[in-house]
Amino acid sequence: MSDQIKFIVDNLNKEPFRKNYNLITFDSLEPMQLLQILNDVLAEIDPKQVVDIREEMPEHTAKRMLSLLGILKYKPPGNATDMSTFRQGLVIGSKPVIYPVLHWLLQRTNELKKRAYLARFLIKLEVPSEFLQDETVADTNKQYEELMEAFKTLHKECEQLKTSGFSTAEIRRDISAMEDEKDQLIKRVERLKKRVETVQNHQRMLKIARQLRVEKEREEFLAQQKQEQKNQLFHAVQRLQRVQNQLKSMRHTAADAKPESLMKRLEEEIKFNSYMVTEKFPKELESKKKELHFLQKVVSEPAMGHSDLLELESNINEINTQINQLIEKKMMRNEPIEGKLSLYRQQASIISRKKEAKAEELQEAKEKLASLEREVSVKTNQTREFDGTEVLKGDEFKRYVSKLRSKSTVFKKKHQIIAEFKAEFGLLQRTEELLKQRHENIQHQLRTIEEKKGISGYSYTQEELERVSALKSEVDEMKGRTLDDMSEMVKKLNSLVSEKKSALAPVIKELRQLRQKCQELTQECDEKKSQYDSCAAGLESNRSKLEQEVRGLREECLQEESRYHYTNCMIKNLEVQLRRATDEMKAYVSSDQQEKRKAIRQQYTKNIAEQENLGKKLREKQKAVRESHGPNMKQAKMWRDFEQLMECKKQCFLKQQSQTSIGQVQGVYQNGLRALFKGLWNSNRILRNYKMLHFPL
Repeated sequence: MSDQIKFIVDNLNKEPFRKNYNLITFDSLEPMQLLQILNDVLAEIDPKQVVDIREEMPEHTAKRMLSLLGILKYKPPGNATDMSTFRQGLVIGSKPVIYPVLHWLLQRTNELKKRAYLARFLIKLEVPSEFLQDETVADTNKQYEELMEAFKTLHKECEQLKTSGFSTAEIRRDISAMEDEKDQLIKRVERLKKRVETVQNHQRMLKIARQLRVEKEREEFLAQQKQEQKNQLFHAVQRLQRVQNQLKSMRHTAADAKPESLMKRLEEEIKFNSYMVTEKFPKELESKKKELHFLQKVVSEPAMGHSDLLELESNINEINTQINQLIEKKMMRNEPIEGKLSLYRQQASIISRKKEAKAEELQEAKEKLASLEREVSVKTNQTREFDGTEVLKGDEFKRYVSKLRSKSTVFKKKHQIIAEFKAEFGLLQRTEELLKQRHENIQHQLRTIEEKKGISGYSYTQEELERVSALKSEVDEMKGRTLDDMSEMVKKLNSLVSEKKSALAPVIKELRQLRQKCQELTQECDEKKSQYDSCAAGLESNRSKLEQEVRGLREECLQEESRYHYTNCMIKNLEVQLRRATDEMKAYVSSDQQEKRKAIRQQYTKNIAEQENLGKKLREKQKAVRESHGPNMKQAKMWRDFEQLMECKKQCFLKQQSQTSIGQVQGVYQNGLRALFKGLWNSNRILRNYKMLHFPL
């Protein structure tokens, strides 16, 4: 307790209270002063609490303080009976009640300031349900709730910004830099305007530039729309391919499977889905609802501080210890029937857990299978886009492997033939080199003979003529060959187009049927969705009406309960008054004098007589004071005159002392002393007369 008082005194002596208390002076404070200090601390937390307690009714003070302490989540120690004593102690200013409250408030002032600030905006005003039937009141209430939610979001953003590390100095610097950049841009624009004004037809050119900018923006917008449409088309194609793959897989399974296996598979799926719907999903939904309710409850409560978390942790630990003690007591009983039931319960719980685990594994396997199928479809689409072929499956893949084996044998044979050709090519290349050497030697001999005969260059020109004629014949052959190739290619392309058309005809028919089916399904889905929305809206309206009725009935119940408690309190008060009245009548009627003396009437009559005697004495004293008032005032005036006379004598003495010589000073001094003693003797005589007048023996 002493540490608590010391903490309170230290905090009250600091800012912003500055009370200058010590332990003794604080402990000697009266109840009204303690209540005023408590009110000052509450006013520091909530400025609305700035009130002088002497000018306020005690009931209003207690109600105001209790409401604020309830908002601040203060929990008095003890149970309900202690709560009543807490209220009484708060009304009368009891130290054992006010000291813990002051200690709690001064420990967490900043946190409580924030909580009081939030309570001003987040405590919802409950509007009665009969008033909410009015449209204007309902709209206003809805707007009020929306504003409350907006305040929550804004407050969270503000707290995040406060804790994010952004400083106002940096923001101001950024704003100043942006303003400087803005000024520079304005100056640059003005300079460019001045430069443009000198150019001919500048208005027309500016208009054209503006139109160009608008068209560029439009071009960017159209390009973005084109890209979005491409993405939508790509997604639609992928969806179509997935549907086609699913259709193929369903046909394949339907073609290969037997009715018994299909029925067995369908029964397994039905069992699994019924288990998921009837057991697993309701449990998960219930757990999610509980978690959502708990989170909504946490969100609706104001922010909790470190001390509140510590209190919650301590409560949790206490409850856990109680649970452990109860379990130990139950185990100590060791009843045989309960032991058998516990075994069966354990086995049932183990089986249910295994069942849940297997269901979860099956669900995960299905999800994994779906993801793998999606990956396979994506990969097939990628391969189809890459080389235009599809991924082979089953028998097609086996046929493809057999083809590859036959082609590998052919490849080996061809490879052997190529090796033989390479060997022959080496031999022919060597013979070519030898023939080239012999040709060069013969050409050299021919040139020497032509030079001797005087017809140099004849062989070269003849060779050139032969080469040109050979080239011309080759070109003619190539022209004829290319025309034939082009005609053959056109025929091949026409045949390929006709083949593709004939191959795609059944697929197009199926696609048309699927499109019609898709349109019918979408129409049916829209109809079902509209029915669902209308049904949901009707159920929501009914639920809101029922909630309003329940809220109204709860409020009526609370009012009736409060009226019931009020009437009970009034009955108890009247019973106490009636008991006191009967006791008073018994004491007043009884013949015993001691009982009569205990009666309240006798006590009141005795007190009245004492007060009347005291009043008589005070009136006599007042009369004596009035009679002696005039002489006393005259005597006081005489004393003031005497004081002025002595002051005047003192001034005269000092003045004469400064003006006369040393010899005269002594005479004046003696005369002054003589006059002073004479004045003192006269004053003693006056004082003696005053005492004889006012204080006779």
